[in-house]
Amino acid sequence: MTVITRDHLADGREIIYFDETTPPERRHDHRPLDPRPPVGQARFDVEGGDWVAVAAHRQTRTYMPPADQCPLCPSTEERHSEIPDRYEVAVFENRFPSLGPDLGVLPERGEWGKIYPAYGRCEVITYTPKHEGSFGELSDDQAKLVVDAWTERTRELSGMEGIRQVFPFENRGKDIGVTLQHPHGQIYAYSYIPARAQRLAEESLRFFQNNGGTETLLANTLKKEREDGSRIIQTGEHFTSYVPFAAHWPLEAHLVPHRHVRDFTDLSDAERAELALMTRDLLARFDQLYDSPTPYIAAWMQAPLDERYRESSTFHLQVTSPRRAADKLKYLAGSEAAMSAFINDMLPERIAAMLRLDEKPLGA
Repeated sequence: MTVITRDHLADGREIIYFDETTPPERRHDHRPLDPRPPVGQARFDVEGGDWVAVAAHRQTRTYMPPADQCPLCPSTEERHSEIPDRYEVAVFENRFPSLGPDLGVLPERGEWGKIYPAYGRCEVITYTPKHEGSFGELSDDQAKLVVDAWTERTRELSGMEGIRQVFPFENRGKDIGVTLQHPHGQIYAYSYIPARAQRLAEESLRFFQNNGGTETLLANTLKKEREDGSRIIQTGEHFTSYVPFAAHWPLEAHLVPHRHVRDFTDLSDAERAELALMTRDLLARFDQLYDSPTPYIAAWMQAPLDERYRESSTFHLQVTSPRRAADKLKYLAGSEAAMSAFINDMLPERIAAMLRLDEKPLGA
């Protein structure tokens, strides 16, 4: 059973520890920290129909510190970090948040020229106290503990005022834009539904309604992928990983449940246990392709908290990487960046063969 303990950092931010056993009394944070920045701005793009958060204070955030100054390693007597004590998994409010720390309700659509508070909450989740490594290298117990933390944070954040979408994710690698090397991810609790999540929710709802509310879009897609089989990576009792038929990225894989679940909180104990191991396996496969770690974004797609989407939107993981060869990256240029019209240099069937380790990737 996961043991959860809570504390606050010196500037008032919350920190939450997740451990397998009851820890000794925690050390507290006594650093002389500056006050937390005020809530940033949210501006509505009336032409694009989506929200933009403006967080100018993030310009001063920590960038690639040396290992002996890592803010995610446990504090010692000689060096104080963001995490005051030993830990197995820790979650804390981001010192440089894109959203929050204030909570509140935003309208579905804003007005041109009006500045709104960027309500919400941004958290950092550290997978391990070890500075080196990755999610793909975690032990069974450590991977399961991270999934437990994602579950509990989803549960709590979903109940906070004004929150409409909870999004756990990991940016991995300097080529993705990571500013800290320590194995970690983030959890964003949005006061609006982000544009891509909105589009996915609308497509899923349309399919669900057109099929009499008897089958979700993702369940139908999974059925077709399993029948075809050419893009399947791994099948478990509760989940299947595959490369989607219309993959956008040179490396892309989805991990999808066999039954309809809306978010982490809907999973059974057995499903969470398998999910932890299959997530670790999938991310490890990305790293086994080349002699150096593969940059990726691991995005947990959960149903928006609006009731109209809850029964049609299915929880799943999307992992994408711009790496198209050992020494080449795909950049979002004109077609992708300006028009969101993706052009993939890789056949999805070959991506799947590479991730099954049936074929060697280009330049490996």
